Amino acid sequence: MNPSNPPTGQSTPEIEELRNKYYNASVMDLRMPHNHLMIVRIKPDEDVPRFSGGQYTTLGLGSWEHRVDGGPLAELEKPKLIRRAYSISCPMLDLQGDLLANDEIDYLEFYITLVLRPDSNDPPLTPRLFRLKEGDRLHLGKKPVGTYTLKPVEPGDHVIFAGTGTGEAPHNSMSIELLKRGHTGHIVSMTCVRYTGDLGYLDQQEQLQKKFSHYRYGAFTTREPENIDENHPSYVGKQYLQDIIQPERFQETFGWSPDPEKTHVFLCGNPSMIGLPEKNQKGELVFPDTKGMVELLTDQGYKLSTPKNPGNIHFEKYW
Repeated sequence: MNPSNPPTGQSTPEIEELRNKYYNASVMDLRMPHNHLMIVRIKPDEDVPRFSGGQYTTLGLGSWEHRVDGGPLAELEKPKLIRRAYSISCPMLDLQGDLLANDEIDYLEFYITLVLRPDSNDPPLTPRLFRLKEGDRLHLGKKPVGTYTLKPVEPGDHVIFAGTGTGEAPHNSMSIELLKRGHTGHIVSMTCVRYTGDLGYLDQQEQLQKKFSHYRYGAFTTREPENIDENHPSYVGKQYLQDIIQPERFQETFGWSPDPEKTHVFLCGNPSMIGLPEKNQKGELVFPDTKGMVELLTDQGYKLSTPKNPGNIHFEKYW
């Protein structure tokens, strides 16, 4: 048996030495909505770092750890800590159904999807994360960072969060932060996924909107039978956030009409959904051929926020 490639659940002195050197946190709790989706709570050895809703930090595992896809292990002679940035999510409510603020928990929560890229030369992290179990050790970044926060939002502003897949994660912590501080404007959090089973926070979101009349959650799918089968009795077609942000559709879905002068929109997830413009050879900004949220919102009177020119469209790309 090769001691550098131990069976699942076993270790070696070399591997334990590497773990002691690189790891500074433990898995406190782990929930799998399905085998490609994880909600994991990480407890650091030191104090839990404070963070603002929307910020991110890094998770990491060694190249020597096993992978859920059975991929090869790295040689111990060339150990490497594989790290990646993840937005910090949060539990929406406690066991009594009350708001659970970011500064009231002794762990950090993350919402992660399994990414398998067999042809990539980069050492993949998520196939290793998806082998974790409660009590396992890993690396946690010491300081949450990021400017994708609620800093520009005033108490009476309306806020729209739009995310794809696990891009919902920062919007969870931002929504709770708003509600906990008594925000009075409308709050909408909408997300687009392939299947209903990809909605890891659905139950909590439904409870949350029952508790707060000015908070609404919208979940939209693209691959359920009602999205692709025109003969389905509840056929609606594929539902993308670009469709929902249209003024009439938004009004019909959420019951109010956003005013661009009083509304901030936060976009996180698939770059195609966000649709950022790029400069052409003449230095002009050009939007993608397929309209994304930024172009649609710009057409409605919103302004893309940049470090030099603040606006009310904010974004966080996931790749």
